[in-house]
Amino acid sequence: MPVKHDVFQDLGISKENAGQLRKQDPHLDALFKKYDKADKAVVEAEANDAIGVPDEKLVALKEKRLLIKDTIASLLVKSKSATSL
Repeated sequence: MPVKHDVFQDLGISKENAGQLRKQDPHLDALFKKYDKADKAVVEAEANDAIGVPDEKLVALKEKRLLIKDTIASLLVKSKSATSL
């Protein structure tokens, strides 16, 4: 059974901290929303795998999700660096 990814655990940030940062940065908030949509698409594709979702499509969806997560991680690192100055 396909399982939704816990982006907060993957990024090593609490949901509460992420929520605070999202309130401060609309771009980061938009990226988290985009990630949620991408993750949902992957989960749905994995659930429908038995009924013919091509492997290429599933790989493309996972790559898209990973790129979004990498962008979020990069912004979080920049945010962390800025707050430690």
